[in-house]
Amino acid sequence: MDAPTTESAGNGADGDSGAWGWFTPSPAKSPEKPTDSTEPVESSGTAESAAEQAVPPTAPRTTPQAAPRAAGRTATLPPRREVPAAAGPVPESALEASVRTQRPAAAEASADALLIRRTMAEIEPVAEQVTSYFYALLFVRYPDLRQLFPVSMDEQRDRLFKALLTAAQRVDDDASLTEFLAHLGRGHRKYGTLPEHYPAVGECLLGALARYATLSWDGEAEAAWIRAYTKISQIMIDAAAEDEATAPAWWDAEVVAHELRTSDIAIVTVRPDQPYPFLAGQYTSVETPWWPRVWRHYSFACAPRSDGLLSFHVKAVPAGWVSGALVHRARPGDVIRLGPPGGSMTVDHTTDNGLLCLGGGTGIAPIKALVEDVAEHGRRRPVEVFYGARSDHDLYDIDTMLRLEHAHPWLSVRPVISSGPTGGVYRSISGRLPDAVREYGPWGEYDAYVSGPPGMIRSGVDALVGVGVPSDRIRHDAVEELVAAGE
Repeated sequence: MDAPTTESAGNGADGDSGAWGWFTPSPAKSPEKPTDSTEPVESSGTAESAAEQAVPPTAPRTTPQAAPRAAGRTATLPPRREVPAAAGPVPESALEASVRTQRPAAAEASADALLIRRTMAEIEPVAEQVTSYFYALLFVRYPDLRQLFPVSMDEQRDRLFKALLTAAQRVDDDASLTEFLAHLGRGHRKYGTLPEHYPAVGECLLGALARYATLSWDGEAEAAWIRAYTKISQIMIDAAAEDEATAPAWWDAEVVAHELRTSDIAIVTVRPDQPYPFLAGQYTSVETPWWPRVWRHYSFACAPRSDGLLSFHVKAVPAGWVSGALVHRARPGDVIRLGPPGGSMTVDHTTDNGLLCLGGGTGIAPIKALVEDVAEHGRRRPVEVFYGARSDHDLYDIDTMLRLEHAHPWLSVRPVISSGPTGGVYRSISGRLPDAVREYGPWGEYDAYVSGPPGMIRSGVDALVGVGVPSDRIRHDAVEELVAAGE
């Protein structure tokens, strides 16, 4: 997944007829027969508990044209935060500082962007309460929407807040915001989200912000968020409508092979029920029949194949619903669901640049797919793979990678073991993956690819930049999405 940048966005949405336009998404841009959608998965029991407490009819409203609420609410709201009598300006938070430093010095933030970021800075310390309150409002005012979400809500809260942070960081960046939200809009189809659901979400989002951003929330801030949400929702609705014309909301895929490589790692091969277009280096979301509406992201472990089969490397993690099911329960004949492909960690075949690939743990899966992709294109360009693991036991796919190295003289595979002996693996290196990369450079003329746990991606990117690889030639899945997925 990627985070491109571009020029700053305007304050309103295209075709917006007024401040409250987001309550009525443009019919001309909406699908005639909308299907499903909602990108974040799973969320916390805290939100569910708050919803069960209910919201009284006298709760303050921030949206004059909102739909009628559900009846029968009797419990009380969480107490509103007190506002100091002489509240001064809200100091810049770590969030604001990071957003500011990520933008070019010459680009000035718009008035709406500044208002939105101040709101985000204020609610950042109370993110858990804000997201719990948001879901409480949503499920009480619109109980029919509860069916779109998984039974457990533990991760949904975290995913929502991370999505808000990401949107806040890109509010002045039209192309980046559109790419990010269009991907979400297409992916949300598999959850059953319809255009008419967006006003309800926006209403409850504003309600939660108004309750907790007591220092920075006023008429101007509210209007800025309304304009931003109008734009956000319309981009997602339009992307879903366009995607519906060419692709299903999801693909059913039959498990045709299940190979347990270690006690907690399996290679799962599936056959989709219809053609599944993707590129080597991309990923998809997976739902199992044992945990409906719970989706997790997994990279493809192969380049596109003539037989249409797809492979994934899955490691079961503690409390991992999807990963545990795929590793320990799935068997040939079972049917899982796949969402649309995503991510831009793909090979640029218009250049002859070498490829420098860092794969840690099951992060070797997309690296293997990239090697296959280069081989299929038939261009002899150098590919250097550093395969990192804690011990030689964790190098579960080293034999496959060494066979590829033997078949392709342009490929070099270096196993890197961070702890324990290295004698059991051919040409293995002892130490940390970033240190090995620094030792074997220079890499200034290579395109770099990093795949693995979030911590490894961060350290790997730092190492690559440190040895002279330009940051615009380093590709990896978005760290925030990996953290949100949890598996």
